[in-house]
Amino acid sequence: MNRREFSGVVDAVLAELPEWVVERIDNLVVVVEDRPTHDQDPEGQGLLGIYDGVSLADRGIDYFGYTPDQISIFYQPHIELGLSDAELNDEIRVTVLHEVAHHLGIDDQRLHELGWD
Repeated sequence: MNRREFSGVVDAVLAELPEWVVERIDNLVVVVEDRPTHDQDPEGQGLLGIYDGVSLADRGIDYFGYTPDQISIFYQPHIELGLSDAELNDEIRVTVLHEVAHHLGIDDQRLHELGWD
């Protein structure tokens, strides 16, 4: 899968988010990057995605004027998993949903209940 196709899968996952999720998303941008930086993954663990921002659950009434939160989905670490196309599509979906859940302030138990893990 090339990077353009990978970005298309990320976009497709975002386009299929349930309406209740779309309505809650606020001040968020999702990007595809080649690899995590050392600051994002100092241990070199092969991070697949990362959320950087203030989750909706942690925002107070004084939340304004912030730059957008960012979800980064990493292309190369996904490719290096060596998965079939179908498995790779599933893994991208799980990664995107997991990071969106961080933005929403959803914990791991609720993630599991939603089938997003």
